[in-house]
Amino acid sequence: MALPTRPKPPSREDILARRRAAEEEALLREVDDAVRQDDLVEFGRRFGVPIAILVVLLIAAFGGYLYWQHRQNVELEKNSEQIVTALDQAQANNMQQADADLAPVIKDGSPAARSTARLLSAALAVENSKPDEAVKTLAGIVADPKAPQPMRDLALVRKVTLQFDTMDKSKVISTLSQLAVPGNPYFGSAGELTAMAYLEQGKKQEAGKMFAAIAKDKDVAESIRSRSRQMAGVLGVDAIVDPQKLLAQQSGVSAGAPAEGAPPPGAE
Repeated sequence: MALPTRPKPPSREDILARRRAAEEEALLREVDDAVRQDDLVEFGRRFGVPIAILVVLLIAAFGGYLYWQHRQNVELEKNSEQIVTALDQAQANNMQQADADLAPVIKDGSPAARSTARLLSAALAVENSKPDEAVKTLAGIVADPKAPQPMRDLALVRKVTLQFDTMDKSKVISTLSQLAVPGNPYFGSAGELTAMAYLEQGKKQEAGKMFAAIAKDKDVAESIRSRSRQMAGVLGVDAIVDPQKLLAQQSGVSAGAPAEGAPPPGAE
């Protein structure tokens, strides 16, 4: 059996070569670290102050946003409480106190809260037999660009309702033209007012078509659809989508059974 051969020891030249390679690698690493450190120092010298200012501004802005959001939430809760209090006073027939509770919200509330308070204020004016005051309040909501659009539209419908008897009927139709269209949330009320204006003008065909469109719109309240269906029939316009279903509903009502979707007897 042959004995294993011993590895040949490295020569002096190999040892020196490895040492030189290690020294060169260490030197390159030191140079690279020095260059990076110089670059970092130069970057800090040139951009350190602006970056520090930017960070401070961002932190301040974020803190300001959190504070603003907190204040908005506190103000919203306060406005909501005042509006609920005003509603309670109105239900208790304390109209003067209800108006007093709404006054701070109307003055300093958010656009949505202020619009809600003004709508309630107009309703209180109507209850107090002050339609002119209500119309003025509603007109202010309609003209307020900061008020939410749905509230502006609601105010417009209520304003026209209060002024309908004295308002030029062509003006009624043109004023509500953007709302009296299927798909609009106020199509039922605006469309009914528009149809009545057509009747006042003697335009029975246009009125009948509008009533029929309201009666066929499933998104409109059933009370308005029912009235519109009857008016369309009187005007000779077919507004019944499903005659069988309507006959079944009417038969059930006439027999004493509740109509589909109607509350049971005695229910509120």
